[in-house]
Amino acid sequence: MLYTFSKAQYDAETLDTFLTHLNENDVVVLWQDGVLQAVKNQDFFAKLPHCYLLEQDVVARGLNASLQIFKTLSLYEFIGLTEKNFPQIAL
Repeated sequence: MLYTFSKAQYDAETLDTFLTHLNENDVVVLWQDGVLQAVKNQDFFAKLPHCYLLEQDVVARGLNASLQIFKTLSLYEFIGLTEKNFPQIAL
């Protein structure tokens, strides 16, 4: 399953609700303002085995240096993930 987070204002309780139900095959992508979650709630996302940030959104927000522990995806790679992972939940 693919989970995409596009907003910066998820609280810890909401994140915990979604992220505790993930299994080892699930993929999380932070994009748009969702990349700010990697800064605000780094401990939630850093421990996930398949957590990615959309590279163009990281660069647009000047977060390159502070988020080096995360894997980034190009838009092309993100499209590939959407083709391989179904169902998808956009949050």
